[in-house]
Amino acid sequence: MGPRKSGSRERMVLSAAALLREYGAGGTSVDKVLAHSGAPRGSVYHHFPGGRAQLIDEAVAHAGDFVAGLIDAAARADDPVAAVDAFFALWREQLVGSDFRAGCPIVAVAVEANGEAPGPARSAAAVFGRWQQALAALFVRHGLTEERGRRLGAFVIAAAEGAVVVCRAERSTAPLDAAAAEIHGCSPTPCAPGRDPRAGREVIPVGSEARPGPQRRSAVRPFGQKESSCPHSTVRTTSSSSTSETERTASTPTGSPPSTPR
Repeated sequence: MGPRKSGSRERMVLSAAALLREYGAGGTSVDKVLAHSGAPRGSVYHHFPGGRAQLIDEAVAHAGDFVAGLIDAAARADDPVAAVDAFFALWREQLVGSDFRAGCPIVAVAVEANGEAPGPARSAAAVFGRWQQALAALFVRHGLTEERGRRLGAFVIAAAEGAVVVCRAERSTAPLDAAAAEIHGCSPTPCAPGRDPRAGREVIPVGSEARPGPQRRSAVRPFGQKESSCPHSTVRTTSSSSTSETERTASTPTGSPPSTPR
């Protein structure tokens, strides 16, 4: 266990993280941190020999650890839906509670990064990577391949963070709610190959070849949908009087109707 943080040191890290959310990296000065935290001026270089850069770096790490803790807690509950919902709910609460003035401190640092001070950018990248790995590991446990788990984890983070930026501009949670609703169309729960019970047709799992075979991969079903359907799968219809086959998609992620069979 590392040394216990002093009261003024911890207050300064928390204040820096709060100021990053609202003012960005460029607007988070040492003077503002001191005024916000109430810490004595002499404590800055006592606790942060690296000055403002170290303070911002530690604030980014603190904010990253907090969100990662939420994801890890949901992962321990073994509920991927709860993990994703908690991620979106956190940002919705932050936006509404700050009257849309505050966003994500990690994004604030990342977008203002420059080559002269690469440290904060590396810290932001490490935080995003940790969040992505936590989500990906949860998705893989629920049936996705490692590659798709990583992609879905990155997508969840990118969708939420981008939506937060738009929410601040529009002063509305509608973009975040829309992104969360679309994320619910993806699920780490596999839909077993077999037949689509709604139409009596054979289901070809997404990503598999057209011909049947043991190497086909499972498709994924939307969050909350019953196991009896798999609308994101590719469906093959067969005719008992013909050897020809027609393939089409049952639906698309955007909810558009299936293409007409040729």
